[in-house]
Amino acid sequence: MDQAASSAQGAQSSPVCYRHPDRETGIRCTRCERPICPECMVSASVGFQCPDCVREGSGTGHPATAAQPRTLAGGTVTADPRLLTKVLIGLNLAFFVVQRAVGDSFTERFYLIGHAYVPLFGSFEGVAEGQYYRLLTAMFLHGGYIHIAFNMLSLWWIGGPLEAALGRARYLTLYVVSGLAGSALTYLLAAPNQGSLGASGAIFGLFGATAVLMRRLNYDMRPVIALLVINLIITFGVPGIAWQAHIGGLVAGVITGYAMVHAPREHRSLIQYGTSALVLVVVVVLTVLRTSQLS
Repeated sequence: MDQAASSAQGAQSSPVCYRHPDRETGIRCTRCERPICPECMVSASVGFQCPDCVREGSGTGHPATAAQPRTLAGGTVTADPRLLTKVLIGLNLAFFVVQRAVGDSFTERFYLIGHAYVPLFGSFEGVAEGQYYRLLTAMFLHGGYIHIAFNMLSLWWIGGPLEAALGRARYLTLYVVSGLAGSALTYLLAAPNQGSLGASGAIFGLFGATAVLMRRLNYDMRPVIALLVINLIITFGVPGIAWQAHIGGLVAGVITGYAMVHAPREHRSLIQYGTSALVLVVVVVLTVLRTSQLS
């Protein structure tokens, strides 16, 4: 009897989402008290509700039409909560196909490089020459099959649940801001002629925001911390990796992610997008500073 009671208590201490039995969660719907994961939770006036209760309305049995369902961060709940992640993966794969088809000339035109002499044309090129688009385009280029495979698997695993929790607009903002922060720190600290490319900066930003989200939901932090530690060991232990992009993306992701999930309801959008704008201001300042050094 004691053994059975202990097993039952253990099962109750780790409930799983009623729509996704493979996901443990500590959050319950405030109306029906069913366990819900970040993908299923919808922000309510008090706490969170499950999708079924949202559809049922405010307890009258009629569909809820007064307010649109919102995610944890205030984003719109969509039919496919992973759509934007799929689009980002598709864009990365499309750019990689073009890289393979066109060759180095395409990669060298769009990857991140600060200031390098091109003997063929007898001139310099890079971000310092005003090619600021490289800070963005480098986020969609990769150096080989292993590079893109690792990044896209990470994007799918981390990005999907985070997109569901934030909503598409906030998720895209986080992704772009983190990627640009990683590019800016690389431009600032790396050698001017050192090339850099990959979605790692943006993905590390998603890692950072995921850690903030899990802390916010009182989830077990050990898995994401272990994953971050492993990635940081690889970042600093494997030659040829632009650690600046990883650290810049991670820091930006933590800051932006914190604003996304902790902003008070009454000023939520202002704080979320205001914080994102401030991070972008830092990106601009770092870029201008480095350009002045190389001029």
